[in-house]
Amino acid sequence: MSLEIKEKALAYCIARADVAEIDELNILHASMLAMTRAVNGLAIVPEHALIDGNRVPLNLVCPAEAVVKGDAREASISAASILAKVQRDVEIVALAEKYPGYGLEKHKGYPTAQHLLALEKLGVTPIHRSSFSPVKKILQR
Repeated sequence: MSLEIKEKALAYCIARADVAEIDELNILHASMLAMTRAVNGLAIVPEHALIDGNRVPLNLVCPAEAVVKGDAREASISAASILAKVQRDVEIVALAEKYPGYGLEKHKGYPTAQHLLALEKLGVTPIHRSSFSPVKKILQR
């Protein structure tokens, strides 16, 4: 599905906020930053952007509107969501090889019981957000 989207899309841009930005800004504002980077990074300047959620990021190169539950209502948002998820999964699997024992390849970084136990046993890595409560608790010890 991801390859088909890439082949048929007029343009796409996968963008992110890194761990330090998420810790500094918080997850919401870091998501807004990543969305701004994605829209502004398109090879074609869009006439209008549809943004999944109830807020529109600042500093976009075009007018935009927020669409609540947009990934279920708008094909372009669904496509963007698929591209982002597939890319994230690829990156997480690569990180699982770099940081074995955390089970990243299974839970994709979500705070499952397995992940939380691995954090306790193996400690915090540079890919863990220090602002995330379980990580923050470990770091405060």
